Amino acid sequence: MRREPIVAIATAPGRGAVGIVRVSGPGLEPLVRALCGRTLPARQACYGPFLEHDGSAIDHGLALFFPAPHSYSGEDVLELQAHGGPVLLQLLLARCLGAAAEPDPASGQPRLAGLRLARPGEFTERAYLNGKLDLAQAEAVADLIDAATESAARGAARSLSGAFSQALQGLRERLIGLRTLVEATLDFPEEEIDFLQQADALGQLQRLRLQLAEVQRQTRLGALLREGIRVVIAGQPNVGKSSLLNALAGAELAIVTAVAGTTRDVLQQSIQIEGVPLHVIDTAGLRASEDEVERIGIARAWAQIASADVLLWLRDPTRCGQPDYDQADAALATELQARCATGVPLLPVWTKADLLGAVATLALASVPESCGPSASATRAAPTLHLSAQTGAGLDALRQRLLECAGGQCGAEGLYSARARHVQALLRVGLHLETAEQHLQMSVPMLDLLAEELRLAQNALNEITGLFSADDLLGQIFGSFCIGK
Repeated sequence: MRREPIVAIATAPGRGAVGIVRVSGPGLEPLVRALCGRTLPARQACYGPFLEHDGSAIDHGLALFFPAPHSYSGEDVLELQAHGGPVLLQLLLARCLGAAAEPDPASGQPRLAGLRLARPGEFTERAYLNGKLDLAQAEAVADLIDAATESAARGAARSLSGAFSQALQGLRERLIGLRTLVEATLDFPEEEIDFLQQADALGQLQRLRLQLAEVQRQTRLGALLREGIRVVIAGQPNVGKSSLLNALAGAELAIVTAVAGTTRDVLQQSIQIEGVPLHVIDTAGLRASEDEVERIGIARAWAQIASADVLLWLRDPTRCGQPDYDQADAALATELQARCATGVPLLPVWTKADLLGAVATLALASVPESCGPSASATRAAPTLHLSAQTGAGLDALRQRLLECAGGQCGAEGLYSARARHVQALLRVGLHLETAEQHLQMSVPMLDLLAEELRLAQNALNEITGLFSADDLLGQIFGSFCIGK
């Protein structure tokens, strides 16, 4: 398929030492001669002028020509590296468009008919369409550009190099082998040899599911590495939620007063723990209120709790034993469990340890049984004790949050992944589970088994783009920056 040539400024907006204008498309040689005044050798940086239509120099810089298919996009690619002034780069971009429309002296035809400005991500989209990258690798390009931490950058680089795609290829090969076996069995009468038992089809399927589970685990960690986890701080008013946000962020972001209900809206700050991004969200104190503004803040707090990846339930030991506080805490524990998504860690955290003294702090181990529900009742790990004022216990909290994020997100060897990858692998797992159920029946339903395996492979192929819809491609590449 012959596509229109495209051009764009490939460097970020603003002034810089160097700016790049990139052209991709078939048959760029006439445009190269018009802009550089000569033919360029392949894949060599050549210094010289970038020429206007009258032969004057717009600028001097480096030009590189990559003939197809040995280029980023798989087409002919020309890169002009000039000084990085915004006006200068716009002049160079306009000159590319103008030179493309001018007739070539040798043929009398436009030098590069149809040259147009590139859409966001179109260079990488062409790399995918021309087989230079699969879809997972193409997404890793954007992840590498957008990486906010060192760990995220290293994970994206591993995905770009093909680590994620290789893991998926291993699953695909086993799945194809199993599908081939089942399809071949369908061609034989029932009285013939039971090929499925002879080839241990059930064992193959179970091993495939185990391999899938490991890839799913790595993918979930990769998605957390890229997107971070949402840590929501919740509790009654004046238990130290805003103070904890400030302590974790290392800045006075939230107003802290002794007046209950000071925080009336959602406050969010992104932090890093050993390279793992965490989005920490402070919420309004949860209580019954007649104040309309506070009720809106409380409603927003419950909405954040419902979408949390980790929920910190802050509790004030200095108010323990007060009937109103204890009753509200017990009711809040029940409500938090009901509204928090299944499987989301709910961590009880005792605050204000600096107000209790060392002996009282140690005695807090028995407090959950006498003041509100026990830690086990909140499906949580052992209760944490900290002071936002002195910093005591903050390191233990950070380590607990890191464990909730997968523990090893910052370790070498992980790759970046996206929510759509996690969802696609989840569908693969559901289809394989159903397939195993069909296979274990006293009379295996081979037609249904074959169909579930086919659907599993389609879901797997969506990740790398072997099976994908055009609207999905538009959504993915539309999030890229222009020029990439």
